[in-house]
Amino acid sequence: MDHRCAGDAAGQGGAVTGALIGAIEAGGTKFVLALSDADGTLIERGRIATRSGHETLAEARDWFAAAAERHGSIGAFGIASFGPIGINPDSADYGVYLSTVKPGWHRTSLAEALAPFAAPMAVQSDVNGAALAETLHGAGRGHQVVAYTTVGTGIGSGVVNRGAIMGGISHYETGHIHVPQDPAIDPFAGVCTYHGNCCEGLASGPAIMARWGHDLSGASEQQIALIAGYLAHLSVALISLHRPDRLIFGGGVMQAAGVLDSLRQQTRAIVAGYLPEWDADLSERIVAPELGHDAGIIGAIELGRCKLTGG
Repeated sequence: MDHRCAGDAAGQGGAVTGALIGAIEAGGTKFVLALSDADGTLIERGRIATRSGHETLAEARDWFAAAAERHGSIGAFGIASFGPIGINPDSADYGVYLSTVKPGWHRTSLAEALAPFAAPMAVQSDVNGAALAETLHGAGRGHQVVAYTTVGTGIGSGVVNRGAIMGGISHYETGHIHVPQDPAIDPFAGVCTYHGNCCEGLASGPAIMARWGHDLSGASEQQIALIAGYLAHLSVALISLHRPDRLIFGGGVMQAAGVLDSLRQQTRAIVAGYLPEWDADLSERIVAPELGHDAGIIGAIELGRCKLTGG
């Protein structure tokens, strides 16, 4: 299944004149709220703390109601959210928070919370929202197939292929793929509560802290290379499955000096010449994101633009 939003969002569809877009970047500690016009120009922006589902969505609803009174009616909502959350529009769980460990969020429904506005909504994972934003406005501009990965508290990837956010019955779970581990070099058992030594269990921020007691800012070259090596296997999996022309790696772990360069070098080594386009200097193939902390809310606005134009 793909979710075709980026084509209309990039200006290929006709916007509803005068209608506004409500956008939500739903995070574990805060919600970023925004109101934009049909072209995506920001009109107003706010931020609220993430509490229980009922409290947070009620406060968000009140914020949008007040913003609509000041600026005009909302024609569509775009939401890029933490998960797990239903993102299949054909499912009864669309926009419903599923088996989350966050207190007070299980079975909370975005559709119910936003029902008073009688506006359609587009819901995606936070990573997919950021992938869409980077594709349209950031490091993926001008590229047909972009794979965006964030490496922080967790690891997740989103893929945008010719204007469509790719996925199956739900969003990808690339952080939980198995990557080769040499116990003689790295005997660490991993921190994933489900799989132990999956990619997220070995290379996420919590995994790095649990293994060494510090983040990568003070790491040795060998430690940098170990983490980048695990991420390189994820990189090659994305290349093999999606054949992207650009990979974007962001998140807190990627900010440490040397990680991105080591990732490029080890990705090329694993490909081993099999794919000519990846058997070269990868400084233009594997890059850092450009939008920083704004990627999520920009992606949410673009999701809303898609819905506003009938996508």
